[in-house]
Amino acid sequence: MTQYAIYFHQQWVGDHPAEWFQTRVEPSTAVVRDMEAAGVLVFAGGLEEDLADAFSADATSGTVSISDGPYTETTEYLGGITIIDVPDLETAKMWAGRIAEGCGWPQEVRVIK
Repeated sequence: MTQYAIYFHQQWVGDHPAEWFQTRVEPSTAVVRDMEAAGVLVFAGGLEEDLADAFSADATSGTVSISDGPYTETTEYLGGITIIDVPDLETAKMWAGRIAEGCGWPQEVRVIK
């Protein structure tokens, strides 16, 4: 079994009215239920969108420094992540496609080493 991170950057979601987002609730939660039923789900969740609520930890100087806000200013930031544990790449691709359909925006996939 191999774990994969399936994730998206918040900017990939696009601008949509609130009504559109309501149409994504059932399809996206259905995929999570299906992953749970298949026994492949490790974790799934969206992340806080307000970067003012983020903080960072940096120990590269030899001393741990905790700072408010994101570690660096970027044009894109992580919006949500799903971790799955599946037997092969084809299964990971299938679940990534299901998540993309359920959410309505692109997903990127990487192996967790």
